[in-house]
Amino acid sequence: MVVLTSLRPISFCNQFQRRGGLLPHQQHGGGVRQPPGRSARARACPRHHPGPRPRRRCGRDRRAAELTALPSIGEERWVPWVREADVLLVNGGDALYLCHWMRQSGLADLLPSLSETVWAGLSAGIMVMTPHIGEDFVQWKSPSGDDSTLGVVDFSIFPHLDHELLPENTMAEAERWAAGIPNRAYAIDDETAIKVIDGHVEVVSEGHWKLFTP
Repeated sequence: MVVLTSLRPISFCNQFQRRGGLLPHQQHGGGVRQPPGRSARARACPRHHPGPRPRRRCGRDRRAAELTALPSIGEERWVPWVREADVLLVNGGDALYLCHWMRQSGLADLLPSLSETVWAGLSAGIMVMTPHIGEDFVQWKSPSGDDSTLGVVDFSIFPHLDHELLPENTMAEAERWAAGIPNRAYAIDDETAIKVIDGHVEVVSEGHWKLFTP
């Protein structure tokens, strides 16, 4: 099962969360500060920032780990954490950077075997599961040199539609972005989630969204 939701971007780390529950459907909080010279489009999927080191187990049986640290931890330690998890909660950042480290760490190869695990993604955490993110959202250049991501689902996502802190994330811009995407795509606001179970796609929304077909 994959639960894809826009929400506000969270830039501090890409987490695995065990039995901590999904984040609330509606999340409120401060936006991500934009460095000078970066476009509003980039803010929708802010650049990865080094996060906290892997933490010990805490209340409600949660574990958190930084993807870039997994190769140094060793699969014999972190793979059991992932296999035992009910939910993998993946926060925001740079979608291509996240995709790269999911592949480098071996997590991407592990995904097909996690048939009973819920993937809950926020911002870049949703975009990484799509086939393409679109050139507008490319910041870090991947080794492949293109905008391709994992392709676990068969559609792309334009997140944070009409966000008050992202004035360029309008429906008109989403339509222009979708014109360059070779597959179907959704534009979703922060009150919208997309649920995918066994290939069946359901949009759950208290806000607004739009499906674009090629």
